[in-house]
Amino acid sequence: MEVTTNLPLKDWYRQTADNDLQWWGLDYPPVTAFHSWICGKLSSLYEPESMELFTSRGYETPSHRQFMRMTVIASEVLVYFTGLLYYLTSVHKKRENVAFLFFFMLSQPALLIIDHGHFQYNSVALGFVLWALGFLSNGHDLLGSIAYTLALNYKQMSLYFAPAFFFYLLGKSYKGTSITQGTFKVIKIGLVVIATMAACWAPFFIENGTQGLLDVVTRIFPAHRGLYEDKVANFWCSVAPIIKFKELFPVSTLIVACAATTLIMMSPSCIYLLMNPTFDNLLITVTISSMSFFLFSFHVHEKSILFPILGVMLLIPRFPRFSIWMIMVSVFSMFPLIVLDQSVTAYYSLLAFYYILTKYTLNLRRSIYMQICYAIMALIHVCFKTIQPPAHLPFLLVILFTTFAFCNFVGGFLFLMYTQTMGSSPKKVKAN
Repeated sequence: MEVTTNLPLKDWYRQTADNDLQWWGLDYPPVTAFHSWICGKLSSLYEPESMELFTSRGYETPSHRQFMRMTVIASEVLVYFTGLLYYLTSVHKKRENVAFLFFFMLSQPALLIIDHGHFQYNSVALGFVLWALGFLSNGHDLLGSIAYTLALNYKQMSLYFAPAFFFYLLGKSYKGTSITQGTFKVIKIGLVVIATMAACWAPFFIENGTQGLLDVVTRIFPAHRGLYEDKVANFWCSVAPIIKFKELFPVSTLIVACAATTLIMMSPSCIYLLMNPTFDNLLITVTISSMSFFLFSFHVHEKSILFPILGVMLLIPRFPRFSIWMIMVSVFSMFPLIVLDQSVTAYYSLLAFYYILTKYTLNLRRSIYMQICYAIMALIHVCFKTIQPPAHLPFLLVILFTTFAFCNFVGGFLFLMYTQTMGSSPKKVKAN
């Protein structure tokens, strides 16, 4: 916010004397930058000291913290709440089901902890995705394409959903029609996506030409920042104690390996969606595609799990037991990050609240596996609190969190892949 408020647009994404990119430099796409500019202008009116160049770095007061929290809430209400409500009213026709699911999904603890404790505004990108899915469910493919492109231009992690949207729209365009008509539909969608992208990126090109675009690209895809961020519950981090890929291979090789692995893992679901472009299949592929990116792509952050969990959350009406299990594990996987953010009290409170909420509002009996899973999660927490790791293995207990979560994510991934391709009939959720 400090950068966008005080510097010309051409300097937002590049290193200058006034913009130290190592100090929380902009590393998200243009729509995030414009949102930051709006919030920064409001903050400079509310508390000018909070946006002063240089001197505002590290600035923290109770009033400014409250302002930041209000920007998160306002953004969430404007985009995420409305997107979720539109999606639910589009997909579920019974009003009582919509009201129950709206409250239940808003109570999802992973997004609450990160966005309201970390001030990350992930809800904006996820809200655009919900709008996109709502539009697609109503047959408004062009509006859905615009909404998804806005999500992609808000957080680059929205790329996790791109294969699902692409293969769904491609398969739907050609299903039950001639090649000419199908090609015309694809061209229309492509032009809408290009126009939306151009509107988001044009200011940077106008200000600084091709270099302006390259400045943005190099910031939002930081190859130099490594295979993964901190300790994350994905494949590369989980196997690192045994196979140190970071030390064995150059970054260029790792990028290719990550891309190839990600594409291979999601390809069965994408091909199935292309051949069977139904909305139900889209929701499953949205989850499989985003989980593939989280588990196997290059430079993944702990909080990126919020994107696959959106798909999991939308599957609650079809696979409630599976969805609740995955949501609980996703929150558990971020515990090391939550400790660094000093949000442990909120973590335990929200986790307990969601456990009780699911127990008493859903007509479900928890499986033996889920009970064992929760018991192991509790045991790992006890170990983290009571055991001092050996000096030569300082991250041993942290790795317990991420590795256990990774194993569960793989299990969930395989369950969805099997369910989609084998056509298993889901159990419908009912509220008490």
